[in-house]
Amino acid sequence: MPEATIMVIERAETFGLAQLHQLRGRVGRGTGASSCLLVYHEPLSESGRRRLQILRETEDGFRIAEEDLVMRGAGDVIGTAQSGLPRFRIADLERQAPLMALARQDAQAYLERDPAMESPRGVAVRFLLWLMEQDKAIRLIGAG
Repeated sequence: MPEATIMVIERAETFGLAQLHQLRGRVGRGTGASSCLLVYHEPLSESGRRRLQILRETEDGFRIAEEDLVMRGAGDVIGTAQSGLPRFRIADLERQAPLMALARQDAQAYLERDPAMESPRGVAVRFLLWLMEQDKAIRLIGAG
């Protein structure tokens, strides 16, 4: 409904940041001024309070996504979990993004040379993934 100018989201504290941001973006698509009201119920959890505070402070989708990543965690980079604590034992995905990008680039270059991972390095990588309990991800590695 492009002419809608008011949206009320009840129990906003139960929604995620991305959901609230997407819903908020559905109102005000016409020419009229618009408002999105977030109605919540006390007591708020600390994470619920933080999510609502972020939405009060900004409409910048990139900042909201960054805050969401910090709050929920990265989930699996290789695997199926969409949120939660990352399974890295050393890397900090939020703070070491350039290093992760370099590692991804290196992995892609290696896979171009040895797509079946049969070289001594490939065998070592398979073993390392097994040690990190990520061996099930080997079939997903070529997906990019």
